[in-house]
Amino acid sequence: MAINNSNCLLISLIFFLIAFASNHANGEVLKVGFYHKTCPHVELIVKEVVDDVISRVPSLAAPLLRMHYHDCFVRGCDGSVLLDSPTKQAEKDSIPNLSLRGYQIIDRVKTAIEKSCPGIVSCADIVALVARDVTVAVKGPFWEVETGRRDGSVSNITEALFNLIPPFANITSLKQGFLQRGLSVKDLVVLSGSHTIGISHCSSFNNRLYNFTGKGDTDPALDPNYIKSLKKKCPPNDQNTLVEMDPGSVRTFDSSYYKLVAKRRGLFSSDSALLDDSETKDYLKKQGINQYGSTFLKDFGESMVKMGRVQVLTGNQGEIRKVCSRVN
Repeated sequence: MAINNSNCLLISLIFFLIAFASNHANGEVLKVGFYHKTCPHVELIVKEVVDDVISRVPSLAAPLLRMHYHDCFVRGCDGSVLLDSPTKQAEKDSIPNLSLRGYQIIDRVKTAIEKSCPGIVSCADIVALVARDVTVAVKGPFWEVETGRRDGSVSNITEALFNLIPPFANITSLKQGFLQRGLSVKDLVVLSGSHTIGISHCSSFNNRLYNFTGKGDTDPALDPNYIKSLKKKCPPNDQNTLVEMDPGSVRTFDSSYYKLVAKRRGLFSSDSALLDDSETKDYLKKQGINQYGSTFLKDFGESMVKMGRVQVLTGNQGEIRKVCSRVN
């Protein structure tokens, strides 16, 4: 089903007003420097841990950044992606989250903060701060992170399965998924740019190489030469091999992802789908052409701030977990 511009604007406005009313009814909103008096060194503590980790294991930058997105798109940015379930029924046990890594880094940051400011800083805020700092650590942009989130107490495997946008999503599903969370079409194409440091298992796109429509064919949206290159790395039914989403840029956060997508070399169907909408196509082509005049890094920080406001718990809602993997 197509979405016209007026409906898109109406849906976006409705979700914005709901989120705005919810936070103000609770008497609290997110703000930069929320912990200025209660835990003044929190951002320094986070940065020290992140810089140490990424200097030794730079491949953790992408999953730690992705963790913030996977948290915010299920129940809002409430740290629910971190919760463990003894019966393996939490968000982290859902298929889309099985490739997430770095939970131990969040725990390490939380432990360091608790030593300095016990019971003050939420795990949801830690996820948001870590996402910013891993981006900076791989030469990406800095942005001011709003804090003041509280932690949720519910984590459901099914909710993650149905709320996280899959790599095979088309442009209609992508736009709907973002609009439902008060995020714009521009936010969609900007945040997709984080794939510049991404890696993926062959299993996430193998059907595009070998069996796109169930007839042993390839995806016509992919550059044929790129298909040949990928087939050398990913044999049929390969579940384990890892492939860089932006070859040569996996450790540098830049705008080169957009050049690849414009050349029909987006690894996921959801990457290629950005060419199927005039607004997203125009943005990626402009960023791909203007490497040194690109607005992507600035835009990315702004869109991350917006995403970090999705369905947050504030004030007396939720709790401040003592341990990020379990409720108090």
